[in-house]
Amino acid sequence: MAGQQNQDVNQLLKVRHEKLQELQDKGKDPFQITKYDVTHHSLEIKENFETLENQEVSIAGRMMFKRVMGKASFCNIQDLQGNIQVYAARDDIGEDSYKDFKKYDVGDILGIKGTVFKTKTGEISVHAKDVVLLSKSLQILPEKYHGLTDTDIRYRQRYVDLIMNADVKDTFIKRSKIISAIRRYLDTQGFMEVETPMLVSNAGGAAARPFETHFNALNEDLKLRISLELYLKRLIVGGMERVYEIGRVFRNEGLDTRHNPEFTLMELYQAYTDYNGMMDLTENLYRYVAKEVTGGEVLQYGEHTIDLSKPFERITMIDAVKKYSGVDFNEINSTEEAKKTADEHHIEYEDRHQKGDILSLFFEHYAEEHLIQPTFVMDHPIEISPLTKKKPDHPGYVERFEFFLNGWEMANAYSELNDPIDQRERFAAQEKAFAAGDEEANHTDEDFLNALDIGMPPTGGIGFGIDRMVMIMTNSAAIRDVLLFPTMKSLDK
Repeated sequence: MAGQQNQDVNQLLKVRHEKLQELQDKGKDPFQITKYDVTHHSLEIKENFETLENQEVSIAGRMMFKRVMGKASFCNIQDLQGNIQVYAARDDIGEDSYKDFKKYDVGDILGIKGTVFKTKTGEISVHAKDVVLLSKSLQILPEKYHGLTDTDIRYRQRYVDLIMNADVKDTFIKRSKIISAIRRYLDTQGFMEVETPMLVSNAGGAAARPFETHFNALNEDLKLRISLELYLKRLIVGGMERVYEIGRVFRNEGLDTRHNPEFTLMELYQAYTDYNGMMDLTENLYRYVAKEVTGGEVLQYGEHTIDLSKPFERITMIDAVKKYSGVDFNEINSTEEAKKTADEHHIEYEDRHQKGDILSLFFEHYAEEHLIQPTFVMDHPIEISPLTKKKPDHPGYVERFEFFLNGWEMANAYSELNDPIDQRERFAAQEKAFAAGDEEANHTDEDFLNALDIGMPPTGGIGFGIDRMVMIMTNSAAIRDVLLFPTMKSLDK
């Protein structure tokens, strides 16, 4: 059966190539056409029918359906905005042109000039006066009613996915709108967009394994950045008081519904504020983007209704662990006690882990999944926060928060550490952790320490996962659904 299907497909592909050859032999090679003047798109015509009725328009797009009825035919043209019906008659476009039109295939790209009208059934359409083949499709699109459902093929052949699934195209249009809205909001707040290096000698600013490469011209090993932080802070030192960057970062880690090795991160830094200022900015930014893109402040994600209109909850990590596990880390005074408590609750840890690490493990195990509504989890242990200011009244903890929605970490923010002596000690602790087997530990960055020696003002900073933000605002189940070309295992392997 499969062999017969392959034979049938091969025959259909052969016919398409023969049609192209016939056109070329007649001097009608569509691939020789270099441009086509488009005056309108499908949705624009439908929304402005009253003013465009009987007016001439010029549209272009992919033919998704064709029905030939003797001397007249109907087809459906799909463009950026949607689709619109076209009526093509032999007496209107000419006998030769109509003969060619009847041979065109679903998937071909056409240019149509004609007048706008409404059929007897009330469908807004274009009455063709001129039809031009702009590109010949030599492949066969998936069958219309079954569509393109194989997720592996959808991700590998996103171009086909965008043609066959209107909701997929809508997701990526919304993604673009989300990023544009973020930029507009930050512009109103006086932030400057900048660009920093992707190839770095020291990939710091986050707990992640980097990808490594070699730069032949300098004969040096380099890494792809895992974060934007350390260069943006250098700019704060240089007097650029509000900066942000939206760009790709790269982490050599696994693939799952929320992780891709390259993803889009936004980091911003603001002088003369702290993590409380970053919380206020996050609330305002999320509400602004949601209203701009979805029209409201209430989002539906799967079975959850997420309300951005109310003040976001603020809770310390210690209180979150106490709330959801019953364990109060304020009453645990040593790493030994923390490990004993972890054993009692079947929380796995490593020998190198200290009390703060184990608090974080408790939080991940007991609390994260409950944080469906927007929540700021504050005041992390110093052991897991090497670039953050200590809390003056609680030096084992730092002025840091993670922003959660739908049980996911959506953003990570600090009152940035600007004490170069303290920062050097933190880097030394990270080097020890790396030596003890922590492959995600930071390494000492001497140039960054030199920048801090010159002096960095009190600063608040935050990193936003753009892809997860898009997932929430488009109700997308997996990160691959919001990445145009997600990382896939090579078919050659």
